[in-house]
Amino acid sequence: MRVLFWGTPDFAAPALRALIGEGFDVVGVVTQPDRPVGRSRSTVDAPPVKRIAERENIPVLQPERPRGDAFRSQIAALAPDVSVVVAYGHILPPEVIDLPPRGTLNIHGSLLPALRGAAPIQTAIRNGLTETGVSIMRMVPALDAGPVILRATTPIYDDETAGELALRLSEMGAAALIEALALLELGAAREAPQDEARATYAPKIVREMTRVDWRAPAAAVARVIRAYDPRPGAFTMRDGAEVKLFGARPVAGVRGDAGQVLAVDDDGMLVACGDGGARIGMVQPSGKRRMAPAEWARGRGIAVGHRFGPAPAE
Repeated sequence: MRVLFWGTPDFAAPALRALIGEGFDVVGVVTQPDRPVGRSRSTVDAPPVKRIAERENIPVLQPERPRGDAFRSQIAALAPDVSVVVAYGHILPPEVIDLPPRGTLNIHGSLLPALRGAAPIQTAIRNGLTETGVSIMRMVPALDAGPVILRATTPIYDDETAGELALRLSEMGAAALIEALALLELGAAREAPQDEARATYAPKIVREMTRVDWRAPAAAVARVIRAYDPRPGAFTMRDGAEVKLFGARPVAGVRGDAGQVLAVDDDGMLVACGDGGARIGMVQPSGKRRMAPAEWARGRGIAVGHRFGPAPAE
């Protein structure tokens, strides 16, 4: 089966490696353009998927947008039997979705129809779900609404960050994709329509979603911090400067004003919430690298009794 692969970040890499390892004929890779990185923006970085494709001598296409007659002619010339999309980063137009004879499949990081949209992994953690998974779906023009060929489920662990969950789901998705393609090739794939009445959504992450409200219960605060760890990072304010927070867990039975630092030691930084406290594993003060809270305290950046600003007053 000739496969045209669409993907960009690390989440897409296991699926591409699995296709190559299982002997599928990957005729091309479509990924986003190389982007400047670093503070100076002087270094250009290639997407992880592109680096894999180049090592395997697979042709790479990097359009700014996957549209237009010229681009469609490029992918048609590759003569794919099927397209596979994994976190590519753009919505595909119908003429691109329908171009391969066997259509276009997508790996989505939720148990559809739950959490359609751009940020299913982060939303699952933030919302306190105890289970999630991956869905292999046939793409249609409507957002994440196509029939599902295969699902795989997994629990969400109490202390799991979005980065850790994404790594597990990317590997699960790769295995499920190979199984779904095998079923498709054998003519044994059963495509189940989604129940629209059960659909929920995981919108694109915007800055205000990542702001910590210390007046919330400790469990909710910890989930917000884990949901955006490692990227983009949940944040709070200290003396007018942004501080990003990582690796949080709730602590019961502690009291203090919401946002007040109760302890800083080798176990992290304990901050009072509306109910209980949140122990923070790592911090990143504005303009600095990520560090342990104890290191930040030794540099006099934080101390017991200091307070992070409540969300509405910032």
